[in-house]
Amino acid sequence: MAIAGLGTDLTTLPIESAPPLEMLLKERELADKDKAIPKISQEKGTSPVPNTGKDVAYIYHSHSWESFLPSLPGKKTADEAVSLNESKNIIAVGKKLKDELMKRGIGASHSTSNVTEELKKKNWNYNYSYALSRETVIEAMAQKSSISYLIDIHRDSQPKKLTTTMINGKPFARLFFIVGKENRNYERNLALAKELNKKLEEEFPGISRGVFIKTKDDGNGVYNQDLSSQSMLLEFGGVENNNTELDNSIEAFAKIFSEYYWDSEEVNGN
Repeated sequence: MAIAGLGTDLTTLPIESAPPLEMLLKERELADKDKAIPKISQEKGTSPVPNTGKDVAYIYHSHSWESFLPSLPGKKTADEAVSLNESKNIIAVGKKLKDELMKRGIGASHSTSNVTEELKKKNWNYNYSYALSRETVIEAMAQKSSISYLIDIHRDSQPKKLTTTMINGKPFARLFFIVGKENRNYERNLALAKELNKKLEEEFPGISRGVFIKTKDDGNGVYNQDLSSQSMLLEFGGVENNNTELDNSIEAFAKIFSEYYWDSEEVNGN
């Protein structure tokens, strides 16, 4: 544990849910029929032209099926909090974050790849999720050499009492930074996570659950963070968080990240 947020210890660390592909593929039929308007608000119309002049951030999801129980009527458990519907799963969080960064002048690209179906095509199981997203990231960086910030967005499987907080009377889904230790960029990525965590806590006390370092013994240990020294894996809330809580946290993170980005550019003379 590099930094422990309020209430965070070794018993409250993030938990990954790994539903079988069969469950997700069966759920696809429901997703195809359900055309509900996303509750996680999306920007309408033409995206603003970023002040960066180019895309500098790439948002993606190694576990694109991760979803939230409040958006899934009838589902009760963390294992059931999965969906292929982009308006209900973690992809909606990524879309909202992209919109918020663009509003603040930061060019961003966002992958909406259906990881479940792509794994199925390759006859790969859940354990190859990061290998699959790695291909997506490498392709994106090859197409846009300006991309330097990589943001892999997930959601936790911990209950709401651990993943939610009130700040100035508003509910927020709490954030958690995961840093892989088994790669050459470990120290720089850790420094980035610590700095963003510090700035978040200064303006939104309690929003972060902390910064956690993972080795190969704790999980993947790399998380594609060898591809850039400005990489992060970020947990947005947990299975029981609703769209209001998520929206508030997305906007908070976008605000802090944009301030960090523009401060860094000023220091670099750009």
